[in-house]
Order: sequence, then structure tokens, then C-alpha cells
Amino acid sequence: MKHPIFPEGAAKPLAPYTPAIEANGMVFLSGQIALIGDTGQLQMTSIAEETKQVMENLGLLLKAAGLDFSHLVKCTIFMSSMDHYGAVNEVYGKYFKDAPPAREAVAVAGLPRGVNVEISGIACR
Repeated sequence: MKHPIFPEGAAKPLAPYTPAIEANGMVFLSGQIALIGDTGQLQMTSIAEETKQVMENLGLLLKAAGLDFSHLVKCTIFMSSMDHYGAVNEVYGKYFKDAPPAREAVAVAGLPRGVNVEISGIACR
């Protein structure tokens, strides 16, 4: 049995997907970009601010599932360029107190709405 998660005030999906789905004690977080709430606006003033908004969006999904960043076990970071790797890591790392989740970080040819960062994750109860 799967349970869809739609956080209040979060950005509306840009395509046919659910922001997060819980199944068997695991929560699968769809890739998040730097959308600011449900305004449709993007936070792209800098790579650091963009990454922070992405992480805050992931946090909204986790909170709606009754979880927090400590429950993440796996993340995938997509970037428009590996030139962003250092700045993304600096912001990303601030969200984890102990052992950060397993992850990969890759550069891709393009991301939705021309953003520079998209992060997805898997959390476990």
C-alpha cells in the first residue's frame, strides 16, 4: 500500500508525479528544485541560495511525512555543472548532524525550468 504526500504550501508538481510517496515505512522524495512555496517563482540568486531552497523543499516533504533530515538514507544530486559541486556540498552538508545519507552527485545536460540543482531522496522510518 502506498500513501501520497502533498505538503501544504509546497510547490505544485511541474509534471505528473507525486511530491513524495510512503510505502512500507520508506518515503520516496521526488526531485526538488528551488521553487519558492506555491508561488511558481525560483530562488536562483546564487548556487548557494538555490541549493538552500532545494533543501528546504526536501525538508517540507520530510516534515509532512513526520520525518526530518536524519531519516534520509539516500539522496541523488543533479547539477547543471560540476563547477557547482563545492558550493552545493557546503550548503547540503549543513542539513546533516551525524552521518549524512548515501548519495551520488552528477552533472546532467539539463534540468527542469533551467535550474542548476535538483535533489531527490529516500527516507526510512
